[in-house]
Parts: sequence; structure tokens; C-alpha cells
Amino acid sequence: MRFNIFKNTVLIFVLITISCGSKTKNDVSSNDEILKQVQSDSTIVEDKTIVVGANRTELYLPLLKGKRVGIIANQTSVIFKEIDTFSTKSSKEESHKHLVDSLLLLKIDVKKVFAPEHGFRGTADAGEVVKDGIDTKTGLPIVSLYGKNKKPSIEQLNGIDIIVFDIQDVGARFYTYISSLHYVMEACAEQNIPILILDRPNPNGHYIDGPVLEPEHKSFVGMHPVPVVHGMTISEYAQMINGENWLKDGIKCELKIIPIKHYSHQKEYNLIIKPSPNLPNNKAINLYPSLCFFEGTNVSVGRGTNKQFQIVGSPFSIMPDIDIEFIPIPNEGAKNPKHEGKFCYGYKLDNYEKLNTINLSWLIKFYRANKQFAPNETYFKPFFTKLAGTKKLQQQIEAGMNSEGIRKSWQKDLVAFKKVRQNYLIYK
Repeated sequence: MRFNIFKNTVLIFVLITISCGSKTKNDVSSNDEILKQVQSDSTIVEDKTIVVGANRTELYLPLLKGKRVGIIANQTSVIFKEIDTFSTKSSKEESHKHLVDSLLLLKIDVKKVFAPEHGFRGTADAGEVVKDGIDTKTGLPIVSLYGKNKKPSIEQLNGIDIIVFDIQDVGARFYTYISSLHYVMEACAEQNIPILILDRPNPNGHYIDGPVLEPEHKSFVGMHPVPVVHGMTISEYAQMINGENWLKDGIKCELKIIPIKHYSHQKEYNLIIKPSPNLPNNKAINLYPSLCFFEGTNVSVGRGTNKQFQIVGSPFSIMPDIDIEFIPIPNEGAKNPKHEGKFCYGYKLDNYEKLNTINLSWLIKFYRANKQFAPNETYFKPFFTKLAGTKKLQQQIEAGMNSEGIRKSWQKDLVAFKKVRQNYLIYK
């Protein structure tokens, strides 16, 4: 696995501002302008290293000078300084600095930080209420955007001239950072506050798959009619939120985008910082879109172990070909793990080949085993429908359909989604 050095090369670049309201001379063909700039980046042949938006400080610091700034951030919001080669024999700790700390050193007037699920430092459990507070390192006020307060209020945005959004996403509909993005865009649009998005690669951006969410099943783990794996970066997704009129009353948010240099959706990108406590490595991130369905069943995905989203198991499904037994116990990111203190029987998936589609075979296999070995134990929980975004998936599994048949039923909706998605892409 190789990570190259991010060089602090000064680039000649025109910042693209997207004002996605009604067409005016300021926003005609704005997406075309972004595409031209991204293509211009790709013509530089001597260095094809991916450079995340946050590292392109020369492009966005002029936008922040003299402004009162709010930042949507977590532990992934960093400027990389140096990344050395990782190997099985040796490794060196990466060097990076948090975006908030960097901007303060650069005399940017940061007023407050808004924290999504898992909190500003990224240590809260999934679903755990994140409280407002003060960052002990910087003294900045932290406003939680998880819990009852998912949308910044007028009071919380008072005195803010511009919002910076810089969070590493993993490209799955039920990963709640894109839901937070929606509410931040809506609040900023209502107050005429622009959002500056520092774009980052989507580690699952190489494919599109899964059932498209049906509007009646909208929730914070699925707010938009997109498939489970949407194949878009945060900036591309933000453009879709605007363009498809998903904000309240069809309002538009002014977006300013710092694109990723040398990125394409098919280019592999390995995360160095955990995007959340229970996605500890690249294998877990790749398996996440397939395994997260288990969160709506009686099967554990390894929360409370050191193999989160890399093993699956249940006390009720003692199948003859199991290759792992584990006991979930409280740990970082899982204070009360499912089946705490109980033996779970299942499978190791950490050596499984890289997924380019959603794998339903494990979900189906555990359902059938549960039905055989523990018929009195409820397999599907109500949360499953929220994760799937439809009742059909549970019904199809209960009706005995196989993976191939179920995935075939998604294809018409996926074809339609891909046509819409094409309108908002920045990268190939």
C-alpha cells in the first residue's frame, strides 16, 4: 500500500463559485467550468498524487481572509503535511495538522465549530448524542449537529460570514455526514451564507449499487432518493442536493468548491484517518455498504471487537461452516455493543476480496440460518427498513429470492439515477 507525499506546490487556479439558484450570468455552465479546471489539473504529468481540497490552501485562504468563519469538521478535517510509504515491514506515522488549528495559525477568524455524528474529535458512539461544548485545545465553541439539533439555528449562525465544510465521507447513503450536509446547506441558504466545500475522495466511489430510497422511508440515515452506494464526492453530492431541489421549498445554497487534484472515481484512495470509530481501516470501509444492513438485524458486525465491520456473527446462527467466534465487549465507539458478553458465531471477512458491488449473500445466509436454528428470535428489526430505504429488500429475502434476483430488481432505478448523477459530476 503506497501513500505519496503531498507537495505544497503553488498552483495557478481559478476558484469556482457555484450559485445554484436560477440561471444568471454568474452561474451559467458553472459545472462546465469546474470540469475544465479539473481537466487542467490532469494535464500536469510530472506528479499525479491525489491532493485533497484542504491541502490547496492557496486557493481558499483568500476567500476566508477578513471573514467570520464557521467550520463543519471532525477528526478527518486535516491538512496533510507528509505521507510516507507504508509496507508490511515498516511504516512511519503520517504528519498532518487539523484544519481548524491551521486556520487559526494563519490568522483566519474562526468563530465556532459545528460537529456531526461522532463529534468534533470523532470518539462518540454511532447514534450517541453529541453535546455542545468548548474545544479544550482552541477554546472555540463546539455546536453539535447530532441529536435533537441537526440543523444550525439562526442564532448559531449569527455572526458567521462563511461556512467551511471539510469532512471525509465514505460514499454510503446511510453514513450520516451527507445528512448533516443537507441541513447545513438548508440553514445557510435561508441565511444567505455561502458554503466552502473542501472536497475529498470517495473511497467507495468506484461503483454504484443498492436499492434507491423511497420517500416514505426518509430518515437521518437516508434523506434522498439515491442508492445505498451513490459514487459521488461530497461536492458532487452537494451539487445534486441543490440541483434536484431537495432543500426545503426548493431553496438553493451558494457553494464554493475546492476540487481534488488528480482524482477520478476509479482511482483508489486509502484513508489514513478513521472516518468514524467503527471504520478502523480501508477493508472495513469497503465492506461497510454491504455489512451495515446487519445493523437492522440481530447479527453483530463486530462492534465491541477490534474487527469492526470485518466480522459478522450471532449467538443464534450456529452454522456448520463458521470460521470465527467472538464476544463483543465495550470499547471505543461501542459502549454498549450488540450481544455484549455473548458468544457470537460467524465469519471473518477481513481477507475478502475488494467489493465492487453490494454483497447480499451474507445477509441472506444469516436470515436462513436464524430461521433454521433460532426461529423464535426476530431477525429483522424496524431499523432495517430505514437502512434499506425500502420494505422490498426484507420482503424479497423473506420470500426466498437470491442475491442475483434481488440485485436485478434494482437495475431500472440505478440506470435512472446514473443519468441524473451525470449532471453533477466533477470528476471522471
